[in-house]
Amino acid sequence: MHLHEHVPTDDPFFGGVTIRLDHTAGELLVEGDGIPSVVVRRAAGTPLESKVPIGTRDPDRLTMTIGDSAVPLLPAKGFLTRHSYRVDAGEEDARYRLVPVSLGSSRLSLGDTPVGDLTSSGDGKVSADWAEDRRLTPYEAALGYTLAAAFGTGAEPMWQLALDAGLEALN
Repeated sequence: MHLHEHVPTDDPFFGGVTIRLDHTAGELLVEGDGIPSVVVRRAAGTPLESKVPIGTRDPDRLTMTIGDSAVPLLPAKGFLTRHSYRVDAGEEDARYRLVPVSLGSSRLSLGDTPVGDLTSSGDGKVSADWAEDRRLTPYEAALGYTLAAAFGTGAEPMWQLALDAGLEALN
C-alpha cells in the first residue's frame, strides 16, 4: 500500500495543512483549519500510472470536490513539453492552471496572474512559495496543495522529454 500522510505543512497564511495521499486506493485528502477540505478520487478499475501520484491523468477517471462542491479537473496527458503536463481546475471564468516551470517545481496561476510556486516529489509532501504581490485566498491555497500532491510538480526540459520518448519508442 502506498499511503502517505504528512505532519501538517505550516502554511504562512493558513496554518497547518494536512495531506493524505493513498496511491493504491486513488484518493487524496487535503485539509486544514484555514482552508476548505479537498478530495480527489480516481475511479475504481482505472489502470494505475506509477509516475502520477493519484494514479492517472485521465480527466474522465477523476473527480474533485472542494468543500461540498464538485470542481472540474482537467489534467493534460503529459508528453513532450513541460506545458503538456499542465493541470487545469475550476470553471471557465475562474480556471486555475498548474504547469511545470522547472525540473522540480510548478506554478499555479489564475489566468495570467501567478498565485505561487509549488514543489512536490509525488509522495504527498508539498511546499509552497506564494506570490507576494496578491492576496491569497483559502480556496487557492487548498487548490495549490491539492494539485501539486495529486499530480506532482516539475518536468524535464523538452530536449530530455523528447530523448526519453525516442528511447522508449526503440524498446
